[in-house]
Amino acid sequence: MIRQPNNQDYPGANRTYKDGLFRLVFQRKEDLLSLYNALNGSNYSNPDELEINTLDNVLYLTMKNDVAFLISGTMNLYEHQSTFNPNMPVRGLMYFSKLYEKYIVTNGIDIYTSTPKKLPFPQYFVFYNGTMDEPDRSELKLTDLLDMPASPKTSCLECIAIMLNINYGHNKVLMEKCRRLKEYAIFVDAVRKGLSAGAPLEQSLSHAVDSCIDNDILKDILIKQKVEVIQMILETYDKELHDKTLRREGYEDGYNEGLAAAKETGIRQFISTLQELQLSHENVLKKLHEKYELSQEESEIYMKKYWEK
Repeated sequence: MIRQPNNQDYPGANRTYKDGLFRLVFQRKEDLLSLYNALNGSNYSNPDELEINTLDNVLYLTMKNDVAFLISGTMNLYEHQSTFNPNMPVRGLMYFSKLYEKYIVTNGIDIYTSTPKKLPFPQYFVFYNGTMDEPDRSELKLTDLLDMPASPKTSCLECIAIMLNINYGHNKVLMEKCRRLKEYAIFVDAVRKGLSAGAPLEQSLSHAVDSCIDNDILKDILIKQKVEVIQMILETYDKELHDKTLRREGYEDGYNEGLAAAKETGIRQFISTLQELQLSHENVLKKLHEKYELSQEESEIYMKKYWEK
């Protein structure tokens, strides 16, 4: 049985869950500053020096897990990825253009004068914890994605994403420098080990949560925001299951059937897990409606089907 949070109303659990677990883990400036110091070999100690400037609802982008911030003359973009994506430099280019546009407007910088204007130095890190065997550190370059002309030419654009493998056992030096990052890696590894052993998702989550709390791993988050964390993992699991289903099916009927099966599985696990957390029938019905954008009638049908009495 998953331990019960101390709070009854689950503050923060009524969000639309657009933020990923990685962003939740580094939501405090203190932890984000620790990660920055670990990456840059710096020793900043005042979290107030760090200015969060993450953009929400960026046009053309659905970057659910990114964090952007300014500190010491640098513009930082941190993105977490559970699947390898070689197109991250394109996303970074688009995102940085919005960040600089916002910075220029906010600071009243006139870029149409004859004097040069100084802008923050950009840094782009992608934190990867997918299941592919990726190196500890690699560079993803925008120029590697360009359709280069036959005659040699120099691109006027470049964007480099430094991809770091943060699966447990990788980048050990970095992990030792940033305790929070190491805890995140340990927790994800614990969930995956349970699934690899053949345990149901709910059981794997329950064991990982209890084990990490007992060992002081992400203890504050797992106690205070347990419902939120579990739902994020369920969403990730739903996506991975959905992707695997689509790869297996090579025709339209298979696509539709696989999509429906993945959704059905996700809904069943969602209801079962929140019921195990002892949320009321009414609250689970509401959360089911919000998460899967179901009608009231559809939500009630699923609740009748999967709510264990």
